[in-house]
Amino acid sequence: MDLGVRWKLHGDGRTPAPGAVVRPDERLSWPRTVGLGAQHVVAMFGASFVAPVLMGLDPNLAIMMSGVATVIFLLATKGRVPSYLGCSLSFVGVAAVIRAQGGTSATVTGAVFVVGVVLFLVGVAVQRFGARIIHAAMPPIVTGAVVMLIGFNLAPVTASVYWPQDQWTALLVMLFTGLAVVCLRGFWSRVAIFLGLLFGYGISWLFDRVFGKIHSVDGGGHMSDHWRLDLSGVGKADWIGLPTFHGPSFQWSAILVALPVVIALVAENAGHVKAVGEMTGSNLDDKLGTAISADGIGSMLSTAVGGPPNTTYSENIGVMAATRVYSTAAYWCAAGFALLFGLCPKFGAIVAAIPGGVLGGITVILYGMIGLLGAQIWTRSRVDLSNPLNLVPAAAGIIIGIGNVTLKFTDTFSLSGIALGTLVVITGYHALRALAPAHLKTQEPLLDEGTSSYDEDADGQPGKP
Repeated sequence: MDLGVRWKLHGDGRTPAPGAVVRPDERLSWPRTVGLGAQHVVAMFGASFVAPVLMGLDPNLAIMMSGVATVIFLLATKGRVPSYLGCSLSFVGVAAVIRAQGGTSATVTGAVFVVGVVLFLVGVAVQRFGARIIHAAMPPIVTGAVVMLIGFNLAPVTASVYWPQDQWTALLVMLFTGLAVVCLRGFWSRVAIFLGLLFGYGISWLFDRVFGKIHSVDGGGHMSDHWRLDLSGVGKADWIGLPTFHGPSFQWSAILVALPVVIALVAENAGHVKAVGEMTGSNLDDKLGTAISADGIGSMLSTAVGGPPNTTYSENIGVMAATRVYSTAAYWCAAGFALLFGLCPKFGAIVAAIPGGVLGGITVILYGMIGLLGAQIWTRSRVDLSNPLNLVPAAAGIIIGIGNVTLKFTDTFSLSGIALGTLVVITGYHALRALAPAHLKTQEPLLDEGTSSYDEDADGQPGKP
């Protein structure tokens, strides 16, 4: 049985020829492959350890389970789809909403576990019927609106939780991170969030030495005098040890808040599989359903032990584009590094010490970028927002999501924010499309530009389910 764990040596294993591509089933020499694996770890670190901190989960466990999920993904796709599965930022807003409703970490992971189950089932359906069913139910106008409201729903978290802890540090970190994203080139621009965190650590340490303690709200929301950067927990932490595990807890209200993120995860997986296929020159259409299912399994396993959900990472796709090395051997090395980091509690203590002001500066950009990915989907798919059939459901859903509008059914059940906004976008679009006059229903392609070949045979003819 071919599991994609055998690689041919590319050339002499040292330096690829100009313009040459190291394919997924090839590798360079092992020292170089290990080095590439380390580079993939650095690329995913920025988002993969910020996300669990923002979700209130153990970053050590998040890093460890990202390695486990990556191994599952590589085995499931038999080494044909080089990709790293890191902690998904799409769930940060979900976690904030669930905790605001009194939910615990177990409630968060329980809700996200169900999302993993649904994602797995979507992958199975895609394997059976093809990607056409995804784009028929969720055309670009719907997908873009849902991604947008998920990102912008996070704005109050930055404004009320992180930024007030140290506004000047937050401002400087925001400016530095923005400059890093725009002005740096190649690999360094891919890790701009990580560089922003390092800059924030340095500025917080410097301000503590120059100005002393700050009088502001702390991480618990209480006004007090405290150090911006408190590393006391790092010295007490062990070098080697297991992360903190906990089981999930299931509540319908939390599950309903989390379910809309399935749309974002499906869109991410589809885009990433297509991007990898184009870069490697391989037709990976037959692996889309497998990739989605593997992502679901990885998220289920992670959340079952108290970790965050995972998704394929564009940061690592960027590293491949820069190096032209698509060897899955490098991803196996990256997964190994992640497992080792997960067994180092001292690393987790360093992550947990990230000052609130630093997170404030990072999240201003990060949350906005998540939201604007929705606009990017619209632009690439040439969505016509002058058409009221597109405009009305998207506008209503986005305002509901951003404003956290609540629809109360009973004393114990209500829908709000992300969940209600997503429901309005999806049901509103399809209901209005059924009732709209013919001139508004100009047929849009069921598959957007980035996935236009998923259901085509090699000769370009529509494939069979």
